[in-house]
Amino acid sequence: MRVVLAEDSVLLREGLVRLLGSAGIEVVASVADADGLLRAVDEHDPDLVVTDVRMPPSHTDEGLRAALVLRRQRPALAILVLSQYVEERYATRLLSTATGGIGYLLKDRVADVEEFLDAVRRIAAGGTALDPEVVAQLLLRGRSDPLDRLTRREYEVLSLIAEGRSNTGIAEALVVSESAVGKHINNIFAKLDLSGADKDHRRVLAVLRFLKV
Repeated sequence: MRVVLAEDSVLLREGLVRLLGSAGIEVVASVADADGLLRAVDEHDPDLVVTDVRMPPSHTDEGLRAALVLRRQRPALAILVLSQYVEERYATRLLSTATGGIGYLLKDRVADVEEFLDAVRRIAAGGTALDPEVVAQLLLRGRSDPLDRLTRREYEVLSLIAEGRSNTGIAEALVVSESAVGKHINNIFAKLDLSGADKDHRRVLAVLRFLKV
């Protein structure tokens, strides 16, 4: 896996380079601003971009806007956005661009090394990884049909899918069997009218409907 990293904090940037490198993930370029990110992607054609939201010169949304440009230009490029805080409008804009290869995590999540590396690999493989706090805040917008069709347990399962958990992880979190999780997921697909797509694609589409993006 080849990664371009964009982060204006020197300490965090160098820390991420070493962390990813120790896991056998090649960081082909590390930059400090959005313009550098765009140039680095053109030059190195990476599998994954990891970028901060706020970078120079204005420290507002340069990283996010660069990520959106890259997603339009390269729909297959996986993108992981790191943010200091939950910024709902940024998360919503990013998630609305595609159905896979997308992640939005808080920077504090990097401290859990294995969880962070798992998220990186999952996003690069075309999956999703959303910080639990991001999911919680997006849910404050309330539910509407067809999500109202879901039972409480199905809603819990879909929430965990949105965090990027596997069936095994969901079973462990809810203390149920994997076969029970599978049944809940099939019910979710049916209630959200997602019966026609392949299983992995339906998981992503279910998450996007869950977050109403």
